[in-house]
Amino acid sequence: MTGERGLAVGARAPEFTAPLVTADGSIEPTELATLLEDRPVLLAFYTNDFTPDCISEWCAFRDYDWFASGERVQVVGVSKSRPATHRRFIDKLGLSFPLYSDADLSIAEAYDVKYRTFKVIPRAHRSCFLIDQDGIIRYRWIAENAIDPTLDTPPLAELHEAVAEHVGELENETFGF
Repeated sequence: MTGERGLAVGARAPEFTAPLVTADGSIEPTELATLLEDRPVLLAFYTNDFTPDCISEWCAFRDYDWFASGERVQVVGVSKSRPATHRRFIDKLGLSFPLYSDADLSIAEAYDVKYRTFKVIPRAHRSCFLIDQDGIIRYRWIAENAIDPTLDTPPLAELHEAVAEHVGELENETFGF
């Protein structure tokens, strides 16, 4: 990736409110602070619902059940897809993770991961930010390939280590980490 992109570890995570689609199909404007009241959040930015790279990414999150066990950390997706599309995406993939709709990419911009493919198409870099309950970024990963995001996928073992370091060991560690 050219130039430094994304908020740094140790920075305060920007607060926002956006439509959040849950696994049960509800859609509610939800503040990030509300989610952080329960437990730390792993905010995962991705390009769009139903793109092959994003299907692969979310299926990996779903299949590595320690994310879903959610007692210590909550995985929350963010993309420019609209709430109705998020509902179909959650149903199609059987996801248990809520997804924020960032149609205008203002959340991506606040986290400094918004860019334009070929300087034309606005989108968010695939990226992950682990945010503790005090609203501080404790880990970040940002895809390096802006043209072909299928070449970069979140490093699940590294994410697991970061979560374990900042929120404690996770109970469900049976997936080869």
